[in-house]
Amino acid sequence: MMFEHADADPVLELDEEQSWKLLEATKHGRLVVSVAGEPDIFPVNYVTLGRKVYLRTAPGNKLAQLTINSTVLFETDGVLSDEAWSVVLRGTARVLDTSAELAAVEDLGLKSWVPTLKDFYVQIEPNSVSGRHFQLGEQPER
Repeated sequence: MMFEHADADPVLELDEEQSWKLLEATKHGRLVVSVAGEPDIFPVNYVTLGRKVYLRTAPGNKLAQLTINSTVLFETDGVLSDEAWSVVLRGTARVLDTSAELAAVEDLGLKSWVPTLKDFYVQIEPNSVSGRHFQLGEQPER
């Protein structure tokens, strides 16, 4: 990734387009849910389509929690030898349930990381997307 940092600033705020390019090029992230004021975080693999995020899950805490409170955060990042980036999406999650929705997301080829049954597809509709790009290096002298 090449991002232009102004005035040798090691941190660059990404615009929405830059953030989506990173989201679309990555396949792993973390889903953050919260129920009764208690946050929880889950590593997930995902795909994007039409500026939405899709993931698969099985019955359990993740599915139950996002059903109770559909307001979620989704975060993905990358680290290379001399640069790093992070993108945060705030949005609303919902379990897909119509045959048309399920057929469309099945065509995306989203596979589970582990050999377990994950029969539920979740769509995250973004409310906002933000990102930052970092040029890595040593802390400067005072």
